[in-house]
Amino acid sequence: MAHADFRSEFPVLERVAYLNAGTDGPLPRAAVRAAQQELEVELQQGRAKEHFERRSELSESLRVSYAGALGCEPQDVSLTTCTSEGLAIVIDGLGLREGDEILTSEEEHPGLLGVLAAAHHGGVSVRLAPFLEIHQHVGPRTRLIACSHVSWMTGRECPTGLAEVEPPLVLDGAQGVGAVPVDLARLGCDAYAGAGQKWLCGPDGTGMLYTSPALRGRLAVKRRGYGNIADPNQGLDAQLHEDGRRLDTPALSAETLACAHAAARILEREGLAWMHTRAKDLTVKLAEMLRSAGREVIEHSAGTLLSFCSPDPEAERGVLAEHGVVLRDIPGRPWLRASVGAWNDERDLQRLIDALP
Repeated sequence: MAHADFRSEFPVLERVAYLNAGTDGPLPRAAVRAAQQELEVELQQGRAKEHFERRSELSESLRVSYAGALGCEPQDVSLTTCTSEGLAIVIDGLGLREGDEILTSEEEHPGLLGVLAAAHHGGVSVRLAPFLEIHQHVGPRTRLIACSHVSWMTGRECPTGLAEVEPPLVLDGAQGVGAVPVDLARLGCDAYAGAGQKWLCGPDGTGMLYTSPALRGRLAVKRRGYGNIADPNQGLDAQLHEDGRRLDTPALSAETLACAHAAARILEREGLAWMHTRAKDLTVKLAEMLRSAGREVIEHSAGTLLSFCSPDPEAERGVLAEHGVVLRDIPGRPWLRASVGAWNDERDLQRLIDALP
């Protein structure tokens, strides 16, 4: 598919320079149609046995797509509603106690910090370290390392030294999966939680969780229901699935699943490798353009997130929005952040530059 045809899959780009996939990606036209079709079937046929069979089929199709984006086997993927839910499943499931320590970084998103705060209130110690040096701060009480694969603030990737640490490693992949190549073996992580609504362009309320079989076997499952037990007809004796389905979120609607899967298929058709390369090249170009425009660009790993200095980020974000440029500011930092995807082109970048006050 030519880039113009690919870009046309995202109607929002006809109106604005959309540079905000780090918050929510642009919805493809085909994804919305898929959700509408499911709702129309429910409207006309009701929701009986065939409806629930359809939900199950859609769940497995989405699991396969997410596994492809993560580079793992489908049986190691659980379907969640967001990155934070996946992180909570791991951190809560480990059953850490008072005296245990979780090591995290100074650049983490509130989605992870909220989960860590819950553990902290339960008596677990949470210690912060510099993001790029976190692997050097593992201590004798460290029972888990939890940090970002890609920093939501700067776009920097986590240090390679994390792959060598001994405690289990769970990565917040909200800014990783779909945006940059994900190599779970190279990362050395035991769990990886990702978002479906960001770089994979799915609907809100979708996410994924990879867990290694060894770690998955250690996690207490505090929620049991129809979706994650092997034979619901066994009542109180029902056992959990042995694979990633044991950690699935209790329920995702057919329309949500269809929307997410259709979005993933659009990206698969283009090829994630091509998308990663194109987005990275555009990000490098935007950094050059911003520097030429007199803006300081924050150090990044040449991925797809690019933060740059602003004298008044919140006000400037509003001005840019008035000129049809959608990005975000970083709370507590004098920065604006552009999220560059393969669906963007040089016109979007120039529109940003031209709209800068």
